[in-house]
Amino acid sequence: MLSEKEENMPFIWYKKEDDKRSLQEIIKEEMDVIIKFTHTNGAILFRGFNVDNEISLEECTSSFPGNGLDYVGGNSPRTKLHNKVYTSTEYPPNLFISLHNELSYASSWPKFIFFCCSVPSHTGGSTVIADSRKIYNDLSEELLNEFKTKGVRYIRNLNGGAGAGVSWQKTFETDNKYEVEEHCRLNQIDIKWRSNNSLQLIENRQAIVQHDISSEWVWFNQADQFHPSTNPPQIYEALMDCYEDDVLSMPQYACFGDGSFIPLEYLDEIREVTRKHSVYFTWNKGDLLVLDNVLTAHGREPFQGERKILVSML
Repeated sequence: MLSEKEENMPFIWYKKEDDKRSLQEIIKEEMDVIIKFTHTNGAILFRGFNVDNEISLEECTSSFPGNGLDYVGGNSPRTKLHNKVYTSTEYPPNLFISLHNELSYASSWPKFIFFCCSVPSHTGGSTVIADSRKIYNDLSEELLNEFKTKGVRYIRNLNGGAGAGVSWQKTFETDNKYEVEEHCRLNQIDIKWRSNNSLQLIENRQAIVQHDISSEWVWFNQADQFHPSTNPPQIYEALMDCYEDDVLSMPQYACFGDGSFIPLEYLDEIREVTRKHSVYFTWNKGDLLVLDNVLTAHGREPFQGERKILVSML
């Protein structure tokens, strides 16, 4: 049953006591309605269906049209649990994960992203979501013009198995350099093997896109998340001091697509507009959250204690 307030985000679909259908059956039978609401609201929460492990998540994901995606080349530290199901992120629990559209720094990205709650945190740990159309419409014309014209360049430096950040082996789920090089060639990623078996990735991407169904323009990049100013001030200052002569050697960095620096005031504006449109979503065990990945950005607030959220993508 859909919640009565359609303006709410996420749109909540509650399990009815007299409805004996499984969620997989509901998804298949109500697919047109579900797709409609993901394209208008951007997010649907299925509550009361006990989707709380990798098997039940995969069963629900596979009920949607399309094929599950691996996270090969992804930037967030994750562990594959079962087929195409991963831990949602393994960033330290004390850190806020800024809002982003999954893999918007890549040459292709998932249409849908699915999260389920295995263990909700006792303190904090809300998933934060925001309508990327509203973010786009609220940004200044000057900023939008700069990003439309120049795009975004993402730089990642992956260690060879030891050191700061993540390794290229875990990022690409292989120890084979040829497989890494072939993946990067097919996905328009420039690479450079560096000292200590490390690898630098450079990706020039768009900053905004149009939704493939509604044709609405959305803010669709991770410039503010990749830029070191996303960190707390003391960490940002330490990074800038450490990499003063070579910011492109940071574990990750973002600039405009032409190589020029993104002004800090632009990044501040992006974060302020995103905060304005952020909705904090609290988990119940067994919840399934379905996001239209182009229309809806997501993040995570800090938490204490155990928390286990699983993710899959189409």
